[in-house]
Amino acid sequence: MSSAAIEHINDLSAFVAASPSSFHAAAEAARRLAAAGFTELSESEAWEPGPGGHYVLRDGAIIAWVQPVDATATTGFHIVGSHTDSPSFKLKPKPTTGAHGWLQAGVEVYGGPLLNSWLDRELLLAGRLVLLDGTEALARTAPMLRFPQLAIHLDRTVNDGLTLDKQQHMNPVWGIGNPAEADVLAVLAESAGVDAAEIGGYDVVVADAQRGEVFGGSNEFFASGRLDNLSSVHASLTALVHHAAAGTGEHIAVLAAFDHEEIGSASRSGASGPFLQDVLERIGHGLGADTQDRNRAYSDSVCLSADAGHSVHPNYPGRHDPANRPLLGAGPLLKINANQRYATDAVGAALFARLCAQADVPYQEFVSNNQMPCGSTIGPLTATRLGIRTVDVGIPLLSMHSAREMCGVADPLRLAKISEAFFAA
Repeated sequence: MSSAAIEHINDLSAFVAASPSSFHAAAEAARRLAAAGFTELSESEAWEPGPGGHYVLRDGAIIAWVQPVDATATTGFHIVGSHTDSPSFKLKPKPTTGAHGWLQAGVEVYGGPLLNSWLDRELLLAGRLVLLDGTEALARTAPMLRFPQLAIHLDRTVNDGLTLDKQQHMNPVWGIGNPAEADVLAVLAESAGVDAAEIGGYDVVVADAQRGEVFGGSNEFFASGRLDNLSSVHASLTALVHHAAAGTGEHIAVLAAFDHEEIGSASRSGASGPFLQDVLERIGHGLGADTQDRNRAYSDSVCLSADAGHSVHPNYPGRHDPANRPLLGAGPLLKINANQRYATDAVGAALFARLCAQADVPYQEFVSNNQMPCGSTIGPLTATRLGIRTVDVGIPLLSMHSAREMCGVADPLRLAKISEAFFAA
């Protein structure tokens, strides 16, 4: 494995570890952008961004861009879109529960996690606390929770088929005691350095506490939580920072990392919301664009919708298309669906092939087995909202939506190289 791929995967591991929630992911991306010289802008203030790197945060989402010196009102955008959230469990109101001497946390299933993969793991709580005065604080506990599985001695049929009731069985334990005398929010407040009595609201999820790990006979694999889709956020972030340093490109390079993709994207910070359109229009306004100029810019724009896809599974080959069987470590995916669950068309496919050739990166095509329902991404949403040509791509995974997913070590760096070539085009 190349030293560059190992260096990239180690940095991805650090990024994931710093991003246990969508709010932390957006904040970590902002921290890295600021360190690279990007300027933060506020949505509540007038913008005069000019050339160079800029970014704006909206809740658990972030959009960043690099504007060329010679950009005009009709300059197009090259956008890499991704999402910051991952399947998990979200803390409910009245979250301190328990019975029979145990302290438990009341959680609601977020998205579509593989429930069994969360059993018997050390977990933490992370997210955003909003205080009564309106100020916000990021909270992250130490490992403190666990979904304990029932011992096989008490269920001799468990290996014949495990059934988990989302309400009854998915209540993590976090201590011993009387729920009336304990408060899980107090632990969160202490981690954020705030007064628990001042918490007016919170968006807090459960996250796997274990760091990423390289493994395999030749160190060719990488296991980590939240690879769907922090692998794409990190790749586009790395590419945009490198692109800003290079100072090349004819288009305005944009990173758009949305929240809430795992639950349909219908939020103010999701891809179905107005965030990206708002930012692009404000960039155009700063360049003097009117409606016609903006439409001309969009016609010269492309979005790479970067989200993880599926590798062929050696134990379940019948669940995959017989002719298109991507492997971990064999290159990023070009994702195709006849029913436009992915937004790739022939023009986009040819563009992606050119980008991969320029970056000297192999790629693979992914299409679903006709008997399997196909998931979707932010790609069709972006194409529908803005009319921008969109191409769905991503790295292949095994164990997608598990608490701990698996990719090839070489593929995240390859996706970053493709993204950098795209930004420079």
